[in-house]
Amino acid sequence: MAKIKFTKGELKRQRDALGQYRRYLPTLQLKKQQLQMEILRQLRILREKKEDESARARSVETWAGLLSDRGVDIRRWLGIRETIEGSKNIAGVDLPIFDHVLFENIAYDLFSVPLWVDKALEELKALYSIREEIRIIEEGIAVLRQELRITTQRVNLFEKVKIPEATDAIRRIKIYLGDQMANAVGRSKIAKRKIESAVREEVYI
Repeated sequence: MAKIKFTKGELKRQRDALGQYRRYLPTLQLKKQQLQMEILRQLRILREKKEDESARARSVETWAGLLSDRGVDIRRWLGIRETIEGSKNIAGVDLPIFDHVLFENIAYDLFSVPLWVDKALEELKALYSIREEIRIIEEGIAVLRQELRITTQRVNLFEKVKIPEATDAIRRIKIYLGDQMANAVGRSKIAKRKIESAVREEVYI
């Protein structure tokens, strides 16, 4: 704790600081709660997406076996251009949001490949898309957890350090100033009695 001055000016400064801490703390607590809720929501979405990804992967395994038996290399038609992302603001944090994956429109001879190649390509594109979505959700959760860590530190700083320090400083300054005032009153009474005594002695001389 920084050294405090036992003055009226310092008392006002500490009171103002305490007021600011108490006004700001509820905002931090609300942000912490919002971040915690959003992390839980994103974890639930992530779990659902991973279940979907597992189901699609099992489906693709069926096609993969069929493709390898026929000697068809489908990867040359799976042209991935880029993953498109958006963002949304959660409690002051910009969270990445999956939009879609852009695939190259690669043409192939419909008469020279099996009919089920179209379906296999759709399945592979869907699988790749959901894996990209999972990746972005995990990135977002990491961002939220980092922000939650910082916000929690600030809440703890206000609750456990700043507010108690300011409250204690105010208490100590008020005690000191009260003692000083009492001492001043005491000195004033002694001085008054001395003056009165001196005046009485003057009268009786």
